[in-house]
Amino acid sequence: MTQAQQLLLVMLGGALGAAGRFWLGAWLLRQFGNGLPWGTLAVNLAGSFAAGFIAIWLEQRGGAALAWRAFLIVGVLGALTTYSALMLECLLFARTDRTGAMLGYLAITLAGGLCMVWLGAELARVARSG
Repeated sequence: MTQAQQLLLVMLGGALGAAGRFWLGAWLLRQFGNGLPWGTLAVNLAGSFAAGFIAIWLEQRGGAALAWRAFLIVGVLGALTTYSALMLECLLFARTDRTGAMLGYLAITLAGGLCMVWLGAELARVARSG
């Protein structure tokens, strides 16, 4: 499989995942209101489950597994969720007895992400007021 073919599979999967996220988020907002970000919660939990299942299910499945990973994990789940890749990477660390690396990676990602979103918001506030 060429890199161009993989990219096409990622793009097709990404379109489906993004559409699914939009549809599910809108539907859950109508069902439950905006008290919690129900759509984000639902896609992240379901996507994390799906990423773990698909990654293990595709192990040792030969060359076709590469195409399915590109389409399903990188494409569909990458666009559907906001953190399935993070959770899958943590699973891979845990499966290779690298729990310390997993916890460090998770802590850096969460704390760093929170700092970066705050920094971005502050920079926009300063730029807008200046």
